[in-house]
Amino acid sequence: MYTGLDTAPKTARSLTESTYARLKHQVLLGEFPLGRRLGEVAIAEQLDVSRTPVREALARLHAEGLVVRLPEGGFSPAAPDLHTVRELYEVRRGLELTALHAEDGHDAARLEALLDDWKGLREIRASLDVGPDFVLQDEDFHVRLAESTGNRSLVEMLMHVNERIRFVRMHDFLTEDRLRQTIAEHISIVQALLSGNLERTETRLLRHLSV
Repeated sequence: MYTGLDTAPKTARSLTESTYARLKHQVLLGEFPLGRRLGEVAIAEQLDVSRTPVREALARLHAEGLVVRLPEGGFSPAAPDLHTVRELYEVRRGLELTALHAEDGHDAARLEALLDDWKGLREIRASLDVGPDFVLQDEDFHVRLAESTGNRSLVEMLMHVNERIRFVRMHDFLTEDRLRQTIAEHISIVQALLSGNLERTETRLLRHLSV
């Protein structure tokens, strides 16, 4: 008797969360032009869901500052606030340095795996797409670097900041030279950290974050 009652709410929650995640991903990647009204019906058809989870997702995105309410009703993607973006870059820098100087050190096995993955990307970079989606791989590098500290709260905060500045950073990886440079810098950062030279690692990390 209780199985049916338990399953329905979970299914509804799952659909709501997946709709929110998919729509948020699209907004952060700039798939909707600034100023364009985000029509519930069109989005629902695109995501193959009803209007209810779309409406709830838009309300959450509005609360997060990722969409703005239009005077005539509905929502539109929010234009980046450059002052806020500068603040978030500063927060990101602080989180990265906190992860680097973690009191409990870093998991060498995780770092070795991270290094192997990016060496692999260096070998196949000719087949990598040069474009805004590479920002997701760049974010993954920094998140995994933080994960090697075992500090989950720090990782969650870094992921949140990355989401907030993703729209701006999409323009970082539009050339092949920039992509190659990023891969090389990621490899050199992990190599320095594995060698135990925190001063060298910090120098390389800060140089990388400043580009």
